[in-house]
Amino acid sequence: MKHPFRLYREMFLVGLTGGIASGKSTVSAMLRELGCPIIDADVVARKVVEPHSPAHSRIVFHFGREVLLESGEIDRQKLGRLIFADKEKRKLLNSITHPEIHKEMLKQIVFYFLRGYRYVVLDVPLLFETRKLTQFLNHTVVVYCDPATQLARLMQRDGLTAEEAEQRLAAQMPLNEKRGLASHVIENSGAREDTHRQVLRLHTKLEDSMDFLLVRVLAVAAAAGLGGVLLYAAKMLLS
Repeated sequence: MKHPFRLYREMFLVGLTGGIASGKSTVSAMLRELGCPIIDADVVARKVVEPHSPAHSRIVFHFGREVLLESGEIDRQKLGRLIFADKEKRKLLNSITHPEIHKEMLKQIVFYFLRGYRYVVLDVPLLFETRKLTQFLNHTVVVYCDPATQLARLMQRDGLTAEEAEQRLAAQMPLNEKRGLASHVIENSGAREDTHRQVLRLHTKLEDSMDFLLVRVLAVAAAAGLGGVLLYAAKMLLS
Protein backbone atom coordinates (compact mmCIF):
# COMPACT_ATOMS: atom_id res chain seq x y z
CA MET A 1 0.00 0.00 0.00
CA LYS A 2 1.22 3.52 -0.75
CA HIS A 3 2.48 5.69 2.06
CA PRO A 4 -0.46 7.78 3.44
CA PHE A 5 1.27 11.10 2.76
CA ARG A 6 1.91 10.13 -0.87
CA LEU A 7 -1.83 9.60 -1.23
CA TYR A 8 -2.44 13.00 0.36
CA ARG A 9 -0.07 14.71 -2.05
CA GLU A 10 -2.03 13.42 -5.02
CA MET A 11 -5.21 15.25 -3.98
CA PHE A 12 -6.42 18.09 -6.15
CA LEU A 13 -5.38 21.49 -4.80
CA VAL A 14 -5.40 24.84 -6.61
CA GLY A 15 -3.34 27.81 -5.40
CA LEU A 16 -4.72 31.30 -6.02
CA THR A 17 -2.47 34.32 -5.56
CA GLY A 18 -1.79 37.81 -6.83
CA GLY A 19 -0.45 41.06 -5.48
CA ILE A 20 -1.84 43.75 -3.24
CA ALA A 21 -4.75 45.45 -5.06
CA SER A 22 -4.44 43.17 -8.10
CA GLY A 23 -8.00 41.85 -7.68
CA LYS A 24 -7.34 38.46 -6.13
CA SER A 25 -10.23 38.87 -3.69
CA THR A 26 -12.57 39.61 -6.61
CA VAL A 27 -11.53 36.42 -8.40
CA SER A 28 -11.80 34.43 -5.18
CA ALA A 29 -15.36 35.69 -4.70
CA MET A 30 -16.26 34.72 -8.27
CA LEU A 31 -14.96 31.19 -7.73
CA ARG A 32 -16.89 30.95 -4.47
CA GLU A 33 -20.09 31.97 -6.29
CA LEU A 34 -19.46 29.07 -8.68
CA GLY A 35 -19.48 26.67 -5.73
CA CYS A 36 -15.74 26.25 -5.26
CA PRO A 37 -14.58 25.74 -1.68
CA ILE A 38 -12.12 28.53 -0.82
CA ILE A 39 -9.63 28.50 2.03
CA ASP A 40 -8.62 32.13 2.48
CA ALA A 41 -5.18 32.48 4.08
CA ASP A 42 -5.99 36.04 5.21
CA VAL A 43 -9.07 34.81 7.09
CA VAL A 44 -7.03 31.98 8.60
CA ALA A 45 -4.27 34.47 9.48
CA ARG A 46 -6.73 36.54 11.50
CA LYS A 47 -8.00 33.43 13.26
CA VAL A 48 -4.57 32.16 14.34
CA VAL A 49 -3.60 35.49 15.96
CA GLU A 50 -6.74 35.85 18.07
CA PRO A 51 -6.12 36.71 21.74
CA HIS A 52 -4.73 33.84 23.86
CA SER A 53 -3.43 31.97 20.80
CA PRO A 54 0.27 30.97 20.65
CA ALA A 55 0.92 33.28 17.69
CA HIS A 56 -0.75 36.23 19.47
CA SER A 57 1.50 35.75 22.51
CA ARG A 58 4.65 35.61 20.39
CA ILE A 59 3.69 38.73 18.42
CA VAL A 60 3.16 40.69 21.63
CA PHE A 61 6.47 39.40 23.01
CA HIS A 62 8.46 40.49 19.93
CA PHE A 63 6.58 43.64 18.84
CA GLY A 64 5.22 44.96 22.15
CA ARG A 65 1.75 45.75 23.43
CA GLU A 66 1.61 48.87 21.28
CA VAL A 67 0.49 46.67 18.37
CA LEU A 68 -2.71 45.77 20.25
CA LEU A 69 -6.14 47.34 20.09
CA GLU A 70 -8.03 48.09 23.30
CA SER A 71 -9.87 44.78 22.82
CA GLY A 72 -6.58 42.90 22.97
CA GLU A 73 -6.72 41.99 19.29
CA ILE A 74 -3.79 42.69 16.97
CA ASP A 75 -3.92 46.12 15.35
CA ARG A 76 -3.25 44.91 11.82
CA GLN A 77 -2.76 48.38 10.38
CA LYS A 78 -0.18 49.37 12.99
CA LEU A 79 1.64 46.06 12.71
CA GLY A 80 1.50 46.37 8.92
CA ARG A 81 3.23 49.75 9.01
CA LEU A 82 5.99 48.27 11.16
CA ILE A 83 6.75 45.28 8.99
CA PHE A 84 6.45 46.96 5.59
CA ALA A 85 9.17 49.39 6.64
CA ASP A 86 11.51 46.71 8.02
CA LYS A 87 12.43 43.54 6.14
CA GLU A 88 13.75 41.74 9.24
CA LYS A 89 10.58 42.45 11.22
CA ARG A 90 8.55 41.19 8.27
CA LYS A 91 10.53 37.95 8.24
CA LEU A 92 10.07 37.59 12.00
CA LEU A 93 6.30 38.02 11.77
CA ASN A 94 6.10 35.50 8.92
CA SER A 95 8.09 32.97 10.95
CA ILE A 96 5.52 33.31 13.74
CA THR A 97 2.31 33.22 11.72
CA HIS A 98 2.99 31.04 8.67
CA PRO A 99 3.39 27.69 10.50
CA GLU A 100 0.11 28.28 12.36
CA ILE A 101 -1.64 29.33 9.15
CA HIS A 102 -0.47 26.22 7.31
CA LYS A 103 -1.66 23.91 10.08
CA GLU A 104 -5.13 25.48 10.13
CA MET A 105 -5.38 25.38 6.33
CA LEU A 106 -4.44 21.72 6.36
CA LYS A 107 -7.32 20.92 8.70
CA GLN A 108 -9.75 22.67 6.36
CA ILE A 109 -8.34 20.92 3.28
CA VAL A 110 -8.98 17.50 4.75
CA PHE A 111 -12.47 18.58 5.84
CA TYR A 112 -13.45 19.62 2.30
CA PHE A 113 -12.02 16.53 0.64
CA LEU A 114 -13.80 14.22 3.03
CA ARG A 115 -17.04 16.01 2.09
CA GLY A 116 -16.43 14.98 -1.52
CA TYR A 117 -15.42 18.23 -3.27
CA ARG A 118 -13.58 17.86 -6.56
CA TYR A 119 -10.91 20.37 -5.61
CA VAL A 120 -10.12 23.08 -3.07
CA VAL A 121 -8.79 26.57 -3.82
CA LEU A 122 -6.13 27.93 -1.46
CA ASP A 123 -6.26 31.74 -1.57
CA VAL A 124 -2.70 32.64 -0.50
CA PRO A 125 -1.21 36.13 -1.03
CA LEU A 126 2.40 34.96 -0.45
CA LEU A 127 2.11 31.65 -2.28
CA PHE A 128 5.31 32.02 -4.32
CA GLU A 129 7.22 34.03 -1.73
CA THR A 130 7.12 31.35 0.98
CA ARG A 131 7.11 28.26 -1.32
CA LYS A 132 5.78 26.17 1.58
CA LEU A 133 2.59 25.06 -0.22
CA THR A 134 3.50 25.02 -3.91
CA GLN A 135 4.78 21.43 -3.80
CA PHE A 136 1.27 20.24 -2.90
CA LEU A 137 -0.58 22.11 -5.68
CA ASN A 138 -1.73 20.71 -9.01
CA HIS A 139 -2.50 24.16 -10.42
CA THR A 140 -1.45 27.72 -9.56
CA VAL A 141 -3.42 30.82 -10.58
CA VAL A 142 -2.12 34.40 -10.54
CA VAL A 143 -4.47 37.39 -10.72
CA TYR A 144 -2.52 39.99 -12.69
CA CYS A 145 -2.96 43.68 -13.45
CA ASP A 146 -0.52 46.17 -14.95
CA PRO A 147 1.68 48.16 -12.49
CA ALA A 148 -0.02 51.53 -13.10
CA THR A 149 -3.47 50.05 -12.42
CA GLN A 150 -2.22 48.26 -9.33
CA LEU A 151 -0.70 51.45 -7.89
CA ALA A 152 -3.84 53.51 -8.57
CA ARG A 153 -6.11 50.87 -7.01
CA LEU A 154 -3.95 50.60 -3.91
CA MET A 155 -3.85 54.37 -3.38
CA GLN A 156 -7.62 54.64 -3.76
CA ARG A 157 -8.47 51.56 -1.69
CA ASP A 158 -6.24 52.28 1.32
CA GLY A 159 -6.04 56.08 1.14
CA LEU A 160 -2.27 56.01 0.66
CA THR A 161 0.08 58.51 -0.91
CA ALA A 162 1.99 57.40 -4.00
CA GLU A 163 5.14 56.99 -1.89
CA GLU A 164 3.37 54.84 0.71
CA ALA A 165 1.74 52.68 -1.96
CA GLU A 166 5.02 52.20 -3.81
CA GLN A 167 6.69 51.16 -0.56
CA ARG A 168 4.08 48.46 -0.01
CA LEU A 169 4.36 47.23 -3.58
CA ALA A 170 8.14 47.09 -3.30
CA ALA A 171 7.80 44.78 -0.28
CA GLN A 172 6.14 42.11 -2.46
CA MET A 173 7.32 39.93 -5.32
CA PRO A 174 6.49 41.75 -8.60
CA LEU A 175 3.37 40.50 -10.36
CA ASN A 176 5.33 39.93 -13.56
CA GLU A 177 7.55 37.47 -11.70
CA LYS A 178 4.56 35.68 -10.17
CA ARG A 179 2.96 35.54 -13.60
CA GLY A 180 5.92 33.57 -14.92
CA LEU A 181 5.59 31.00 -12.13
CA ALA A 182 1.87 30.31 -12.48
CA SER A 183 0.14 27.64 -14.55
CA HIS A 184 -2.87 29.96 -15.13
CA VAL A 185 -3.14 33.76 -15.32
CA ILE A 186 -6.28 35.86 -14.83
CA GLU A 187 -5.76 39.27 -16.47
CA ASN A 188 -7.59 41.79 -14.27
CA SER A 189 -6.51 45.16 -15.67
CA GLY A 190 -9.77 45.72 -17.53
CA ALA A 191 -13.51 45.38 -17.02
CA ARG A 192 -15.03 43.10 -14.39
CA GLU A 193 -17.01 41.28 -17.10
CA ASP A 194 -13.79 40.28 -18.85
CA THR A 195 -12.35 38.96 -15.60
CA HIS A 196 -15.53 36.98 -14.98
CA ARG A 197 -15.31 35.33 -18.41
CA GLN A 198 -11.75 34.24 -17.64
CA VAL A 199 -12.79 32.83 -14.27
CA LEU A 200 -15.58 30.82 -15.94
CA ARG A 201 -13.09 29.35 -18.42
CA LEU A 202 -10.70 28.46 -15.61
CA HIS A 203 -13.47 26.84 -13.57
CA THR A 204 -14.54 24.71 -16.54
CA LYS A 205 -10.96 23.59 -17.10
CA LEU A 206 -10.53 22.62 -13.46
CA GLU A 207 -13.87 20.82 -13.32
CA ASP A 208 -12.81 18.75 -16.34
CA SER A 209 -9.46 17.88 -14.77
CA MET A 210 -8.78 14.25 -13.88
CA ASP A 211 -6.39 15.17 -11.05
CA PHE A 212 -8.92 14.38 -8.34
CA LEU A 213 -9.84 10.99 -6.91
CA LEU A 214 -11.91 10.94 -3.71
CA VAL A 215 -11.01 7.35 -2.84
CA ARG A 216 -7.43 8.49 -2.18
CA VAL A 217 -8.63 10.76 0.60
CA LEU A 218 -10.81 8.06 2.10
CA ALA A 219 -7.88 5.65 1.97
CA VAL A 220 -5.72 8.11 3.88
CA ALA A 221 -8.37 8.59 6.56
CA ALA A 222 -8.85 4.82 6.90
CA ALA A 223 -5.13 4.03 6.98
CA ALA A 224 -3.92 6.67 9.42
CA GLY A 225 -7.01 8.19 11.01
CA LEU A 226 -7.83 11.85 10.52
CA GLY A 227 -5.67 12.97 13.43
CA GLY A 228 -2.72 11.01 12.09
CA VAL A 229 -3.05 12.57 8.66
CA LEU A 230 -3.12 16.08 10.09
CA LEU A 231 -0.17 15.49 12.39
CA TYR A 232 2.01 13.86 9.73
CA ALA A 233 1.21 16.40 7.00
CA ALA A 234 1.70 19.34 9.39
CA LYS A 235 5.16 18.03 10.27
CA MET A 236 6.01 17.80 6.57
CA LEU A 237 4.75 21.31 5.89
CA LEU A 238 6.75 22.76 8.77
CA SER A 239 9.97 20.80 8.17
